Amino acid sequence: MMDYLSIKQTSKKWSITVRRIQVLCTEGRIPGATKIGSYWAIPADAKKPNDQRVKSGKYIKKVDING
Repeated sequence: MMDYLSIKQTSKKWSITVRRIQVLCTEGRIPGATKIGSYWAIPADAKKPNDQRVKSGKYIKKVDING
């Protein structure tokens, strides 16, 4: 039988917020995560997905190298 963790338990394990894990589950980015009623069950052995949020382009603060 496979062991599952709650979002809160996974949040502590991966050191990211509960809300972020909810988003990852909704986006299907955590393999094996299953919704049971209004709760997500995340496999205990699931790997933390890479953060694919925007890290480049217009959202990055520009640094003026000329001082």
